[in-house]
Amino acid sequence: MQLCTEVYTETSPTHVHNEDFVLAGDDFVIVLDGATPVPGLETGCIHDVPWLVRHLGLRLAEGLTDPDTKSLADNLEQAIQQVCDDHAASCDLTDPNSPSSTVALLRLRDDQVDYLVLADSPIVLHLDDGDVLAITDDRLDHLDDYSVPAVAAARNSEAGFWVASTRPDAALHAVTGSIALTDRPLRAAAVLTDGAATLVERHGESWEQLLDILDAGPHELVRRTRMADETATGRLNGKRHDDATAVLCRFLEASTAPTTKA
Repeated sequence: MQLCTEVYTETSPTHVHNEDFVLAGDDFVIVLDGATPVPGLETGCIHDVPWLVRHLGLRLAEGLTDPDTKSLADNLEQAIQQVCDDHAASCDLTDPNSPSSTVALLRLRDDQVDYLVLADSPIVLHLDDGDVLAITDDRLDHLDDYSVPAVAAARNSEAGFWVASTRPDAALHAVTGSIALTDRPLRAAAVLTDGAATLVERHGESWEQLLDILDAGPHELVRRTRMADETATGRLNGKRHDDATAVLCRFLEASTAPTTKA
């Protein structure tokens, strides 16, 4: 079995830098969505969000390509610890406003697919029998108070929500699982940041409809999402524009997978 991917990422019209990170290998996908900082908020860190997601993404890739296979949660815990070690000497890692990121990981291992979702970057699995399984972590949607101090207090706490930041044990609170392809074959999968999932999470489309659009390519999904976000009326759930990253994954037998020509 081979994982074939199409990737597209686009910076928000209101952002200078893309705070998403995406990396796809022969058997894994990494998608991160850095949390945009509140202007003027002290974070105790000299690094910006793009630094965090880039370093975390590359550390995750090192772990996922290691021949000593670990669980996705163990890989994430190790990567967070390594990033903490990278800037502990220069930054205050006890600050609750330290830069943070969501995490979505997908890995093909023999005839098994492993997944991990931490915070609001979903993975959507399209099973060969037509069923759709959305892997989501919606704990951030259920806070009682969204003021800056309240969110800081709820971040990486049992009563709040979990993200990749300065606590490696956040990885142990991720939504994880595996699917044996011999039991439940997969047709495709989507790995998304929330900026590419608003057709469902904000505009009322189904995950099935999102997958139908994604089948035309990740670029088309982001284009349709931008159109819906731009023309939406009334009170929006979250900011109107965000960085958007979409990965379309197909699961093919090695003999039928496309080859790359030099």
